[in-house]
Amino acid sequence: MQLWNLNTCKVLYNFVGWDSAICVLKQAPALDVIAVGLNNGKIILHNIKYDESIVEFAQEWGRVTSISFRTDGFPVMVTGSEIGHLALWDLKERKLLSQVRFVHRGLVAGLECLPGEPLMITSSPDNSLKMWIFDLPDGGARLLKLVEGHSAPPLCARFYGITKVLGDNVITAGEDSSVMCFSTVADINKNFGFASYNRKSFKRLHDKTKIMPAITRFAFETTKERIWDGAAAIHYGHSLVTTWSFYSQTMGQHKLQHERFKEDTYRHCVATCLDLTACGNFVIIGYDSGHIDKFNMQSGQHRGSFGNPVAHVGGVQDLAADGINMFVVSGGQEGDLKWWRKRDSSCIKTLSLDESISKMFLHRDSGLLGVALEDWSIQVVDVDTKCVVRKLYGHHNQLTDIAFSPDSKWLISSSMDKTIRTWDIPSGACVDCFAVPIPCTSIAVSPSGDFLATVHTDQLGVYLWSNKALFHHISLRPLTSDHQAATVCLPSAGAAEFQVADAEETDEDTKDEDEEYISPQQISEELITLAMLPTSRWLNLLSLDVIKKRNKPIEPAKVPKSAPFFIPTVPGLEFKFAPTETEKSATNSKVKPVKSFEVLTDFGKKLKAGEYEIALKMLMDQGPSGVEVEIRGLDPDVGGSEEVMIQFLEMVRWALTMQCNFEAVQGYLGLFLKLHANYIMDNSAVSEKCEELYAVQGKAWHKIRDSMDQTLSLVSYFKNAALISY
Repeated sequence: MQLWNLNTCKVLYNFVGWDSAICVLKQAPALDVIAVGLNNGKIILHNIKYDESIVEFAQEWGRVTSISFRTDGFPVMVTGSEIGHLALWDLKERKLLSQVRFVHRGLVAGLECLPGEPLMITSSPDNSLKMWIFDLPDGGARLLKLVEGHSAPPLCARFYGITKVLGDNVITAGEDSSVMCFSTVADINKNFGFASYNRKSFKRLHDKTKIMPAITRFAFETTKERIWDGAAAIHYGHSLVTTWSFYSQTMGQHKLQHERFKEDTYRHCVATCLDLTACGNFVIIGYDSGHIDKFNMQSGQHRGSFGNPVAHVGGVQDLAADGINMFVVSGGQEGDLKWWRKRDSSCIKTLSLDESISKMFLHRDSGLLGVALEDWSIQVVDVDTKCVVRKLYGHHNQLTDIAFSPDSKWLISSSMDKTIRTWDIPSGACVDCFAVPIPCTSIAVSPSGDFLATVHTDQLGVYLWSNKALFHHISLRPLTSDHQAATVCLPSAGAAEFQVADAEETDEDTKDEDEEYISPQQISEELITLAMLPTSRWLNLLSLDVIKKRNKPIEPAKVPKSAPFFIPTVPGLEFKFAPTETEKSATNSKVKPVKSFEVLTDFGKKLKAGEYEIALKMLMDQGPSGVEVEIRGLDPDVGGSEEVMIQFLEMVRWALTMQCNFEAVQGYLGLFLKLHANYIMDNSAVSEKCEELYAVQGKAWHKIRDSMDQTLSLVSYFKNAALISY
């Protein structure tokens, strides 16, 4: 041990030391006294001023990992050990005061007594943080608060329940063979305990050899959870299935195993999948030997098997029970989907798929079964009609899990290619995809559809992703086959590394998105755009006479002062003086041509020049009365001409062809036909132009009508599906 000066960075003194490695140093409340924890289990209070040892203690649990002192008036020192025990030492009497055993499942890495309070906080690599209070009669400590997670990476995550009330909790199980519950709305987590061969012996002795292997899959049902166990779990490399009670928050009393698996022939067989029936009375278990067994959850007794002698030749990969207790669907390694009647365990249908089955997930409300195949594709099967309805391709590695949204509109899948994809079931297209730095092993969607829970390889946490579609409108477009997913960093201590690595990729993605942006003029061939004008600008054009009559003022309008008669003005809605004539006609003829009698506004001049886009914009900037004056001024009797009226119809035809400003153009065309109906009937040229416009108008209307009918059908379907699911 050495004493250093931090200002000069020089060694002031070298202590003789002890015959064991020093593991921890802690400043004591007394001046110049240091507590030294050694590797051989000794704790020495040493005075560094005089280089003398004051007192020496020894614990029998191995090396000392942490030390702390109480400062609330009691001369007590607390030491931690590598096996998770705490020792409390009375410094006044120089003896052991009390012990707290099995504080953590690993070594006590952190230990700190709060200043001036009878409280102590401990931490450990088992991913737990505990607060203790010193209020026992013997001076010992008891547990006050606890915050903990999985000590080993979780392997499976599911939202508990099917209703919004119960759906705020995420149930997880993993490599530490424990089941935990995390709340999504509060900082609350609960540990249901560890799966052990002998629960009473493990609870009393805390023998780690009694813990069962990792939990790889579990299933639950809330129907009979208050009466008997409502969940079951399978363990890695075991044919034994354990039961759990989420209502009691503990491991169940039954261990389910068929007698055949105790024989030498099937001794090495493993349970691969399971599911509980909707009534909560039975659990269906599939094995890699091809057997499917049915057990009663209340008694734990075997109640039958599917298949004779086995259900699948190559082993059962996954299975699912329907929502009305009629049948069970199982998927085999040979690529067959089989429907089994639950009543008599007979096979009623076999559907052969292209590849071997990897995972399955059944949405009971809609009857849609998502099947992940070994060729990295997903097939959606309707369990009622027993046929494939969708085939989804896009992943580039093995799929790890799939899940449906509550309304069965979306299917979400995760893969070892580090991507999580969202598939639109009605269209069969991938509408969203993002990548994560670490592959996802399990996913779950909340009953309300607001959260997506994921667990990842070698990660202790459960990650929640919010659904953006609940906060604002999102237009989901089908992604291309060569779409490059953007990497989203996980919120952890190492997230900064991924963030720096992906900064350049994010910039490139942003540039690509900016370059791929298409303006409304460019997408007019695919979509019909609206003018986005207030309805008063175009909806009431045909009722202007009624509106004017209703809004007629009581007092007569005052005539504005006119300009002097010798100053010419430009005809139109805006008051402008006419420019002076600087150039005279070369012929100096006093006979004016017919065109000189046309009194056109700026709008009429743009029409005559064929500048349709500018003319339409000028019309859209006017109010309803201004639009009426402009369109009425096209009549030859009030200053317009036949040519200008034909040009107006050409402008409407151009707008319908470009499929832009649809509602405004319809209003302008209706007002034009109302004001000039008699002239159109008498003029053959304008009538022929109207007949040509009729065909263009019909084509544009049929396209928008078909789009509206399709949208209304989809909205009706989603609305009914949502009502059924809830």
